[in-house]
Amino acid sequence: MVQQVTVVTDTSVALRPLVESAIRSEVRLLELGLERTRQRLHGFESQYGLSSKEFARRFETGEIAESLDYIEWAGEIETHRRLEIHRPQHSHAPTIRPHRR
Repeated sequence: MVQQVTVVTDTSVALRPLVESAIRSEVRLLELGLERTRQRLHGFESQYGLSSKEFARRFETGEIAESLDYIEWAGEIETHRRLEIHRPQHSHAPTIRPHRR
């Protein structure tokens, strides 16, 4: 999906470098969040000897009783899912082009 954002300003400050930097920072934070979540999921998988996919199936069907760890694990799975939704399709910031009138 292609999205376009137009920024119009009266200031003489060059906004392009600021916008590019902000986008890169957000992408980097998203990637760090995904990595942290992956590490936490791996920790739960190692501790309980289950894949997160199998745990989620069992937890949702009630085969596994609720506990603080299991609720936290389910929360990490949901966090990972939501972060993946917002992950850019490309590993770099979008191209920013000057607006032509």
